[in-house]
Amino acid sequence: MELSANSRGRRRRRIRPWHIGLYVWCGLVFLFLMAPLIVVFPISFSSSAYLQFPPPGWSLRWYTAFIDDTAWIDATVRSLNVAAATTVLSTVLGTMLAFSIVRGKFLGRSMINQISMLPLIVPVIVYSIAVYGLFAQLQLIGNWQAIVLGHTVHAIPFVLILVGAALRTYDVNFEQAAMSLGASRLTAIRRVTLPQIRPALVSAMFLAFISSFDELVVAMFLGGSNMTLPKKMFDNIINAIDPTIAAVSVLQIVLVTGVLIVVSKIGAGASPTA
Repeated sequence: MELSANSRGRRRRRIRPWHIGLYVWCGLVFLFLMAPLIVVFPISFSSSAYLQFPPPGWSLRWYTAFIDDTAWIDATVRSLNVAAATTVLSTVLGTMLAFSIVRGKFLGRSMINQISMLPLIVPVIVYSIAVYGLFAQLQLIGNWQAIVLGHTVHAIPFVLILVGAALRTYDVNFEQAAMSLGASRLTAIRRVTLPQIRPALVSAMFLAFISSFDELVVAMFLGGSNMTLPKKMFDNIINAIDPTIAAVSVLQIVLVTGVLIVVSKIGAGASPTA
């Protein structure tokens, strides 16, 4: 019996030629996808006045140009403000929607869930045109608040998916136990349920922030003169291609990576019985 089990284990561990080919192919595809991110780092430190790889020399001039340019700084600050506001709104609304869909017993719950996923299904250009027509009638075009509202609708599905999945696997008996000890339903949700689904909430906030911070099309339709960082980068590519765009791209990559590390630390430190 033991020999039979060992032989089965050896057969499972045997690496076949097509496995090696699959690993090599996946590695090449990954390298192809990551190559632009790898190339942009040295270009951002280039001493050349144009996008050139490999760089003829090394310099921090393009990072200095970014910091000294008020247009770049204003666009960055505006994008951060829009992304932060979008994160708060989409997390609150998406969490409330997830609770109503997962816990609710009303008619049409499945239809509401499907409608809530439409921003992920409808092409962003179609969504942008539709929201532009609505906001133009409300005279909101050109306000950064309009960008926040547009981004919030687009970010809610991410929150709904993650928080809804966490609620479906959550043991509701913890919440009921808290209520049996005198806590109201709202207190039980705030003190018991939300801490236990904190990893899903943090991940949802991260996705909402990134989806807003990197979004271009909605900001182009609704922003007007309020230029976000992606729109500023787009205009820079159209009008004047210089390595400043590479420096900004590196800063964006560093920011996203930093947020991801913080989120992973928070998620890892979350206690399942908090």
